[in-house]
Amino acid sequence: MELVIGTKAWSSWSMRPWLALKKTGAAFDETLIELRQENGRSEAEILKHSPSGMVPALKDGELVVCDSLAICEYLAERFPDAGLWPSEREARAYARSAAAEMHSGFASLRGECPMDLAKAPHVATLSEATHRDVRRIVALWNGLLGRLGGPWLGGAEWGIADAFYTPVATRFRTYGVKLSDFGDAGPAGQYAERLLERPEFKAWEAGIS
Repeated sequence: MELVIGTKAWSSWSMRPWLALKKTGAAFDETLIELRQENGRSEAEILKHSPSGMVPALKDGELVVCDSLAICEYLAERFPDAGLWPSEREARAYARSAAAEMHSGFASLRGECPMDLAKAPHVATLSEATHRDVRRIVALWNGLLGRLGGPWLGGAEWGIADAFYTPVATRFRTYGVKLSDFGDAGPAGQYAERLLERPEFKAWEAGIS
């Protein structure tokens, strides 16, 4: 099995399935393509591996799966004992909904606060659109932690929904976003801290050059 990813400091979409694959405990090869190279070199390198022309891409034998969420879904089916989705139907539905909302939403936060793990933490001035995104994330996190009992978004076990919000936690750290300013009484901020203490994330962070 091979996972093709982009620059670890920047590629939040690569991080998500990498974390999930790491959680399975399965052995895999990592192919790293440096992004933002001149003269279209990044795109040319990616196309050697990914028919979509984007990273990440997962290769499993002759099969090539593109897109972060599709890869994570494939991994959940491929490794059912890894607990990447909650076993209980209602909790699984909530976790899937949370991951899908991250996959398709929060455009202002993503655009204004791009993931950059090499950047020193600082306090950024955020637009009202990004404020709305952060308030929604705080409400979503607190809602699921309260409903399903935590410590993860799907309940007792870390899974795909948590992988999808790990890059968000890095953004909050990098750009000095205090969740208490956005309606959090503590649980969401503590959850963000837990995400950044996971061994999978620590392993990703250790690979940044």
